Amino acid sequence: MSASIRVGQGFDIHAFSDDPARRLMLGGVEFSGERGLVGHSDADVITHAVIDAILGAAGLGDIGQLFPDTDAAYAGADSMVLLAEAMRQVTEAGWSVGNVDCVVVAERPKLAPKRAEMQTLLSAAVGAPVAVKGKRAEGLGSIGRVEGIACFTVALVERSTNNKNGQESDDE
Repeated sequence: MSASIRVGQGFDIHAFSDDPARRLMLGGVEFSGERGLVGHSDADVITHAVIDAILGAAGLGDIGQLFPDTDAAYAGADSMVLLAEAMRQVTEAGWSVGNVDCVVVAERPKLAPKRAEMQTLLSAAVGAPVAVKGKRAEGLGSIGRVEGIACFTVALVERSTNNKNGQESDDE
């Protein structure tokens, strides 16, 4: 018998870019005036960690399997579009998200001014509450030296009670 509730863990880290044209995207929100992050897509560490946690909980692999950085189709991709595709696959596999919790480790930028906007966008994308919390590395390690941003995420998924026709599933 398979579990009707599962937990997945996600992690992502990206270094700051020296490209002044690179935008900083976090949780689907642009942080104007801040250095962007290096990455194949838009390098949104929060959204990437959310994708990994949700895919992992549903047993569908990870972001690198679904959206490989060797595929030119994902160069500069909007991570919120990637999240929508991941959610489509998770839903198709019979899972729904219960909630997601994110811890972002960064010396900068300050997340508090845009926390509500990030949470609203991410919650709408996954169809469940998403919490975003900012923590500092207190000057320790590469994050503490302001070399990049990391995000740790956990997601709870539940076996959907309805199938595609809106009928209750018989295999529970």
